Amino acid sequence: MAKSRSGVFEKEASELLNEFNASLVFDKKLYKEDIEGSLAHAAMLAKQGILTEDEAKSIADALKEVLKEIESGEFVFDIKDEDIHMAVEKRLSDIIGKEVGGRLHTARSRNDQVATDFKLYVQKNSLYLITLTAKLIETLLGKAKQNVDTLLPGMTHLQHAQPVNFAFHLLAYMCMFRRDIERLESSYKRNNLSPLGSAALAGTPYPIDRDKTAQTLGFDAPMSNATDGVSDRDFALEILFNISVLMMHISRLAEELILWSSAEFKFITLSDEYSTGSSIMPQKKNPDVPELLRGKTGRVYGNLIGLLTVLKGLPLAYNKDMQEDKEGVFDSVETAVICLKILNETLKTMSVNEDNMSKACAKGHLSATDLADYLVTHANIPFREAHFITGKAVAKAEEMGVDISQMSAHELQKIDSRIGCDVEQFLSLEASMNARTSYGGTAKSATLLQIKEMEKWLKGFR
Repeated sequence: MAKSRSGVFEKEASELLNEFNASLVFDKKLYKEDIEGSLAHAAMLAKQGILTEDEAKSIADALKEVLKEIESGEFVFDIKDEDIHMAVEKRLSDIIGKEVGGRLHTARSRNDQVATDFKLYVQKNSLYLITLTAKLIETLLGKAKQNVDTLLPGMTHLQHAQPVNFAFHLLAYMCMFRRDIERLESSYKRNNLSPLGSAALAGTPYPIDRDKTAQTLGFDAPMSNATDGVSDRDFALEILFNISVLMMHISRLAEELILWSSAEFKFITLSDEYSTGSSIMPQKKNPDVPELLRGKTGRVYGNLIGLLTVLKGLPLAYNKDMQEDKEGVFDSVETAVICLKILNETLKTMSVNEDNMSKACAKGHLSATDLADYLVTHANIPFREAHFITGKAVAKAEEMGVDISQMSAHELQKIDSRIGCDVEQFLSLEASMNARTSYGGTAKSATLLQIKEMEKWLKGFR
């Protein structure tokens, strides 16, 4: 009989119920957290005189033995044990006997036990995701430093808009990933409270020290309400949301890598190490890594919506529905981890085709806005009129089959006599890019400042 069935039951659970009810097949991932929580709980019980020192030592030694068995693959998981908590406790009692082993569960419930284990997992992995995201920013920063002078057609609506430098474009993604780190940090701080000691839902009559177990497990303090302690899954929702936003940012970058590596753009070349071939077309070099990054984003979105849906109608406190809280989190964490790792390596090994980026800037009249700005600042023409004149210049350039940056002052003066002979220097692509010196702009000076600020933040973060 499974250990969670008390004396009130006259019949054993059916095999079908065991299969349907059990979570061991997936929550065994929490074995480290479960043993960590039990060690802290046993030590506290001994400190409070609820267990003897000898009992606590026997329990601790046995728990460490169970940990070794699981990590060596020797441990046998039995679905009849329902979950990782009962599996560990059963093996504990096998080692030291039911008399002592059964005392471990004094002053706690599986409700606060599972909440504690799960929160420990989420907190640990939030920190790991922060570390991996910081490494990604570091890689992007390295690429940016190499490409401050590399011209890139900045786009809106996927149409050529204004010339920027490639470093500036990469810095936009660094800002996104920095916010992802800040979200993870905020969630970690907000949720770093221990559910342990909440018991089933109402606390316990035993004289426990919740501050002690919280401190031992790395939490800032215990949760202030026992019912909230066992029923709260905001921490799980937050990591799912944080991963969803992180993956959305990864997906946007992945989309650009796919476009940039195509024959139509040829802005970058992905390493053979992180590209695949075709089963029928020998010339193909497919960007499967960024395509999978883009695709896996939908997967983590589904996990977020799934848990939101599970929780939306639950009354307090714990309900068995909440067993469905873990698989999506495990999946999203593992997905985000491998995505961050492989994106980092893909970016490290890709090459930037500077010439192709530069040639692409000579299409689409990227410095047209500079002509309008020139008319405003040098001819005192209202911007709306300058906008109209520039439109006529673009139309003329199209007729001539050239980019507006290639038009001479003489040709432009035919459109409007107020255009001066010095206009050509303002229409060059490099001048256009470097003219945008406002804070956060794409000028080389502004870009170098952004790089310096990102380096400073990264250094402080480390």
